[in-house]
Amino acid sequence: MKEEDRKKALADLTGRYVKGKVSRRKFLTDCGKLGLGFSAAGLAGMSGLRPWNGFVNTAFAQSQMAQETRDWLKEVSKPFRGQTVRMATEATPPSRVISQLVGEEFTKLTGINVEIELLPLEQVLQKLSLDVSGQMGNYDVYYMDQSWMAQFSRDTIDPREKYESNKELAMPNYNFDDFLGPLVDGISMYKDKMVGVPYDIPIFIMMYRQDILDDLGLEVPRTMDDYMAVVQAINEEKAPDTYGTTGQLKSGHYSLECDWTCWLWSHGGSIFGPDGMFTGGDARGMDALNYMLELTDYMPPGVNGWTWDGQGRSVQQGKAGIYISWGEFFPSYDDPEKSKVVGKMQATTPPQPKALRTPEECGFNEIPQIGHQGGSAAGLSKYSKVPDAAWIFLQWATSSDVQTRASLMGGGSSPVRTSTFEDPRIKEAATVSAGTTRHFPAIRETINTMMGSEPDMEAWPQISNDIIPVELGRLLAGQYDGPKEAMDTITSKVNAVTKPFRG
Repeated sequence: MKEEDRKKALADLTGRYVKGKVSRRKFLTDCGKLGLGFSAAGLAGMSGLRPWNGFVNTAFAQSQMAQETRDWLKEVSKPFRGQTVRMATEATPPSRVISQLVGEEFTKLTGINVEIELLPLEQVLQKLSLDVSGQMGNYDVYYMDQSWMAQFSRDTIDPREKYESNKELAMPNYNFDDFLGPLVDGISMYKDKMVGVPYDIPIFIMMYRQDILDDLGLEVPRTMDDYMAVVQAINEEKAPDTYGTTGQLKSGHYSLECDWTCWLWSHGGSIFGPDGMFTGGDARGMDALNYMLELTDYMPPGVNGWTWDGQGRSVQQGKAGIYISWGEFFPSYDDPEKSKVVGKMQATTPPQPKALRTPEECGFNEIPQIGHQGGSAAGLSKYSKVPDAAWIFLQWATSSDVQTRASLMGGGSSPVRTSTFEDPRIKEAATVSAGTTRHFPAIRETINTMMGSEPDMEAWPQISNDIIPVELGRLLAGQYDGPKEAMDTITSKVNAVTKPFRG
């Protein structure tokens, strides 16, 4: 299929999905056939359940930008006053904060109007695919799930090239090197092109009840065996008030695939081998699956019906002692209006994996590591009718100061720049309070040293939604004779689906 035909087909598919004319399962399957996947963050957005802690209106969060930046914005925008920049984006924490700040700050200084549409992810994709298929330029800044980089790589302007080739429009001290390197490589790049700048990053970290570890004389686990032992010890002494751990094990939901992948990677396994064949059922894969199944013995009742939302709320209610999952939940644990464990939780990097395969030992650009990540990028449209005004806005929105304030006002979420982690305002907010940033050091270390990424291939949405979590769900429900039978079924189905994509 020609590239332009593929984009038109994608635009038509997303339009029918948004109108309710195709099911979510068929939509994801057909997206895969058209070469488009969804990351963990993307699928979380489609489920409408991503944690959002609301605005934290502290004085330091609303502090003003540097005078140098204000002067630059006033001067550089003079030729573009009255122009309008448009962006369609998922309602992520940084997008909500930028939407709040843009009128009272950016437009007031520049005279450039900005219209930001906060939408469910599928509607963002619909508008994006329509815009690029017709090269219409209705939107100037694109919000892109990390797994969309290949699909839309030809439709954006490389921001580094724009910065270097238009020095008169280059924001002072914008500093591309300030974005964390693994994020640039993992969520912004396609081959040698930077399709957009990092914008958002959910990632797995380890969170635990310090009061319970102290009470039982337990150390923070640093190996996978330690982790299991701590889970067992907590469960033995505290259940049923507090179980050893918790999960996001809903049958047929992507969240179950996320949990499974974490254990698979941390046991030296991988989803694919370099030949493109499924390897989740090999010896390492079976060790990982048995490890996951053993953990379920120490989880609260009902966990088989929970996604990440139920998992996070179980911790808020004091029902679990330790777990590994999305770090975005952590700030809610210090919110007295939501949580029964205020000040009791701590965050750190996950335990060291038992073994790790290298990316070269895997297939489809899979990167095994226990820190399962999602993420998104913001890109400058190649078809924009106001590209310079849009570029000025994009630099402001993704600048160090605005991104730092987005993390603070966004309830302790999505740090993507090194300077954000080191900012005094972030450190000041690292206290026991709603929207805390106490977990930021764990997020930074996990991004830099333990970040794992799912395969980048066309059939992945179908595999990660309609095969792996469905069959694992049947296993958890007792519908298989044992884990090997379930994994044999997954192996057969995955290899059949991926056959057209193997070299």
